Amino acid sequence: MAIESINPATGALIRSFPALTDEAIQQRLALAAEAFAAYRRVPLAHRTLCMRKLAAILDQEVDDLAALITTEMGKPIKAARAEIAKCAAVCRYYADHAALMLAPEVIATPQNHSYVRWEPLGPVLAVMPWNFPFWQVFRFLAPALMAGNVGVLKHAPNVPQCALAIESLVRRAGFPRGTLQAMLVEVPQVEGILSDKRIVAVTVTGSPQAGKAVGALASWLIKKSVLELGGSDPFVVMGSADIKLAAETAVQARCINSGQSCIAAKRFIVVDEVYEEFTARFVDGMESIRVGDPMQEATDLGPLATAGILAGVESQVKAAVDAGARLLTGGAKMLGKGNYFEPTVLADVPRTASVFREEIFGPVAMLFRVKNMDEAIALANDTPFGLGASVWTREAMEQQRLIAELECGMVYVNSMVVSDPALPFGGIKRSGYGRELSAAGMREFLNAKTVVISESSLDIPEADTSVVPYEPFKPEDFDDADF
Repeated sequence: MAIESINPATGALIRSFPALTDEAIQQRLALAAEAFAAYRRVPLAHRTLCMRKLAAILDQEVDDLAALITTEMGKPIKAARAEIAKCAAVCRYYADHAALMLAPEVIATPQNHSYVRWEPLGPVLAVMPWNFPFWQVFRFLAPALMAGNVGVLKHAPNVPQCALAIESLVRRAGFPRGTLQAMLVEVPQVEGILSDKRIVAVTVTGSPQAGKAVGALASWLIKKSVLELGGSDPFVVMGSADIKLAAETAVQARCINSGQSCIAAKRFIVVDEVYEEFTARFVDGMESIRVGDPMQEATDLGPLATAGILAGVESQVKAAVDAGARLLTGGAKMLGKGNYFEPTVLADVPRTASVFREEIFGPVAMLFRVKNMDEAIALANDTPFGLGASVWTREAMEQQRLIAELECGMVYVNSMVVSDPALPFGGIKRSGYGRELSAAGMREFLNAKTVVISESSLDIPEADTSVVPYEPFKPEDFDDADF
């Protein structure tokens, strides 16, 4: 696959890049190993200063970086700025809280001293997607670098300029040379990189197919892996829900990033008693979405990232209609040139349709009608995916049952699924394994070294608790960022 920037709004080629040679790859892997040997000994206080500097640079250059995102993958400019702001926020979060996350964990045992010591693993390969070309990288980068690891970034082939910009940002923030390297390589070259003994672990955000391939190789090599893959998240609406708010949020949850988000709501499951009202409001909201030039502030929904993605969404919608689904609105390419697709609502998609068990990576919603909570839960769980779920009810008993019985990694009650640096992010089933963000995400790539010292007066290191209190994020703080 070619490594090139193509403006998805116009189809114009911006720039193409040659893939690294095998010799260049070996040089960069050697640098990663050398960098880790030194960087793991860099005091946490210095790492913290660099991470704060990185956040400051992101703040200062938000407009230029946002424009880069928009021209490479089509995200509306206001959402691109929000993505950069969220990257700065995650840098500050880990700068503030890494000391506590990395502090030795004292455990009471019959021995005099027993504790868990957290140590970095080494160079980690990060295989990242195009849909949030900065945020997906930064939610790995910030905890990994604060923990003392170094990163080797294999970004998606359609966002090479974003990849190179991230490497430059890290270096300019004061992190040592080789701490994060962007490798512009083709897919067949990934196997050799992961197989290299200097790479100790891998994290993948992408499709289930990509996750299977990389996860299988990592398992065979006995290397740690974290997989954050696709999702077909349910959005369950019960009779007691605030229907107006639920419908408004449903539009946002489905159309975020032009529908190209793993945690976007994709299957809308509504009980009989409120189905008609919800459907009317939801369809009206989808038809009100402003589609257009992603560089314009008024645009809500830009083009899909590539012509291939557009063709795939068109094919999925056609397959659903051919199988018996009802098209309530949208369903076609729009605006001439560029990869634009209408906000679309499909109703009554039969279980026999291929899309019933697929992820649709575009602004296409599947709407289902159910009689009661039993049917809602059964339908919500009838998917190979298990990333997130949004449930809408004001009844406490219904909330508790939905929380307990939905098969997923995250449940949000009366709000859309969002990512927050303080909370573990990830799924189950074909949505992957392992977690990103929070202390759990940082510790995915740490060695939990058990230390037992008998009859010793050796002091156990204490945590540096001089951290800034954390204020939870709110969706409105970041507009259309990847929540």
